[in-house]
Amino acid sequence: MATLKKEKETRTRSWTFVLYPESAPADWRDKLDDYHIEWVESPLHDRDLNGDGTPKKPHIHVLLSFGSVKSYDQVKEITDSLTCPIPQRCHSLRAMVRYMAHIDNPEKAQYSKEMIIAHGGADLDEYLRPSASCELTYVKEMLDFVQTNHITEFFELVDYARENEFDTWFSFLSRHSCYMIINYIKSSRYRNSQGD
Repeated sequence: MATLKKEKETRTRSWTFVLYPESAPADWRDKLDDYHIEWVESPLHDRDLNGDGTPKKPHIHVLLSFGSVKSYDQVKEITDSLTCPIPQRCHSLRAMVRYMAHIDNPEKAQYSKEMIIAHGGADLDEYLRPSASCELTYVKEMLDFVQTNHITEFFELVDYARENEFDTWFSFLSRHSCYMIINYIKSSRYRNSQGD
């Protein structure tokens, strides 16, 4: 009970709740859009299981991101209008969006991140951005690919990434300075031209 009391006293910009399509109004998306806020909708979670192995009721996770802090009671008015359970404050937008597809929970049913829907200008790319350690793995994979496939020009790597590794390598190459990778290719090409 103390936790619920503390939650009710909380004011924060980000809130999340679970929506059950069978009991929500047909126009629930329109109702949320009418608030003119950023919000994110998960794919329908229709393969989740309870701890005892029984199926959970199909549901959708919703993340609300307001321009200013909102109280529990203010957000509860919204969830009540959608016949949803109580809202919970969201501590990390990125973690919540990743949870919508169970990206970091391989033991749970996996859902396509392409099925996550952003509303009101929410930036899914930012929320789904790989971690720094994951990006280092991409760089290692690309350097290994360059070496194994005797890549001599940066465009060859970009073309391959665009066609075969769009969500990982290509996304990384498009968003970051590729100074190290470009110079690795140049250095490798120079070494090979020297006959060593």
